[in-house]
Amino acid sequence: MSEMASTKERSGEFARIAIAALEEKKASEIRVIDISEVSVLADYFIIANGSNRPQMQAMSDEVSEKMEKAGAVLKQVEGYDNASWILLDFGDVIVHIFGEQDRLLYDLERIWRDGKQVDPGQL
Repeated sequence: MSEMASTKERSGEFARIAIAALEEKKASEIRVIDISEVSVLADYFIIANGSNRPQMQAMSDEVSEKMEKAGAVLKQVEGYDNASWILLDFGDVIVHIFGEQDRLLYDLERIWRDGKQVDPGQL
């Protein structure tokens, strides 16, 4: 297996773990965008909605805990205290947790439309 394939496979594994953690905390509107062919930023963007600040922070905590247990390194967290948009940067997987209004405002799915939408169940 080539180095690139094994890296992409590993980021897919991390993406599945992040999605499961989000689902466990009742995230809604989970979307996955494969940006590996259009950006060097990451392989996957995972975007999810939370309904309020405590839920969004719980989602963030759950993702961080499960990802770190799996060996992912959390490089950066943005927006945790404010919790209108929490960004968790795990390198090849970047998780965006939005309040509903901010998700509509920033519309990452439109901005990253050159990426490939992936069914979370197909990772």
